[in-house]
Amino acid sequence: MSEKLFVGNLSYKTTENDLQDAFAAHGTVIEANLMLDRVTGRPRGFAFVTMSSPEEAQKAIEAMNGKQLDGRPLTVNVARPREERPSGGGGRREFRGGGRREYRS
Repeated sequence: MSEKLFVGNLSYKTTENDLQDAFAAHGTVIEANLMLDRVTGRPRGFAFVTMSSPEEAQKAIEAMNGKQLDGRPLTVNVARPREERPSGGGGRREFRGGGRREYRS
């Protein structure tokens, strides 16, 4: 059984290959996914690394959490399932108008 890790506080110049190499020292890396902005295609500063077993994942957390990569201290922990968000534009909705109108005859 594999274990997915969240890796945060990444430098924008860090690549998936950099992650693969850094985590491979602590076990078998199944995949490294660098999250990119949908609009710009630029890195968002975090990634997910999947290790081949929970034991290797724990070893990687202990070794890599707080370790410098490309000049930044990493945040590494077990990834949590994505939370469902309501669809739509999000944020605060504001309704305008719709006030009471007076009609004169």
